[in-house]
Amino acid sequence: MSTAATPPGPPSDPVPSRAPGARGSSRAWVWVVVVVVVVAAVVGWVLATRDDDSSAAAPTTTTAPATPPAAPSTPAAPPTTPAPPASAPADGCPAGGAGVPNGADVREVVDVDGDGRADQAWLSAGADRRFGVTTASGATFSIAIDSASPLPASAIVQRIQSDGIPIALVDLEREAFVYSLAGCAVTPVLDAHGEAYTFDRGFGDEGTGVGCTDDAGVLRLAGLDAVRASGGTYDVSRTFVDLDADGRHATNGERAVVARGAAADEPVVTTAQEVSCGDLVAGKDGPFEPAS
Repeated sequence: MSTAATPPGPPSDPVPSRAPGARGSSRAWVWVVVVVVVVAAVVGWVLATRDDDSSAAAPTTTTAPATPPAAPSTPAAPPTTPAPPASAPADGCPAGGAGVPNGADVREVVDVDGDGRADQAWLSAGADRRFGVTTASGATFSIAIDSASPLPASAIVQRIQSDGIPIALVDLEREAFVYSLAGCAVTPVLDAHGEAYTFDRGFGDEGTGVGCTDDAGVLRLAGLDAVRASGGTYDVSRTFVDLDADGRHATNGERAVVARGAAADEPVVTTAQEVSCGDLVAGKDGPFEPAS
């Protein structure tokens, strides 16, 4: 049996066939890549632009220089620290004594016994005339005035020297006595010879008056002498009298001239002819012996 010959088929393609659409798919991938690249570029540009914009938009923070602190005002002067309160005043002299005699002239004076209260000084008249002190605490102490002067006595009381010694000056017109009032007693002040210290009031050769001179804020006892010079003027000298710690012994300093050719009505002359201490003048500012 004869077999019909099979017509020859198309020659086989030596190159493998591509799958349908294979070429179009490659182009699609190219476009995808291009799109991705473009998108990435755009995104990068946008981000870069945002960063630039942010940098430009963000205000530059400039740290302002710190405001210099205001110059401190001059501090006010510190308040004066109040002085510490004084210690409680002493009790004063113990109460006692006979008290003020009837008829005596009594005047308030400075604090004698250091209890912070004013005290009283007095002068009595008669044959046994006395000068005395009665303190606010109720103590009375006195002394008989031993003088032949018939003229009435007057007195002043003051504290002198830096230690504030209480003294009394008793003026008898012809002479003046100085007494210490320390220790709750009236005690005659003694001179270098152990005798009662007496100031001349112009009836001797020693002086004409007594005063207390302000020396750097401190009263210092002094004998004064106003001597008449030519033309009715006066030369005035002064001798300081310093008391010891208990106020019962006196020492004279050097005599010094304090005025020459002063008129009779000048204070330096009038003061030298009276008994005074500071602002106090005997016969005006203290007890005066009453008429008997």
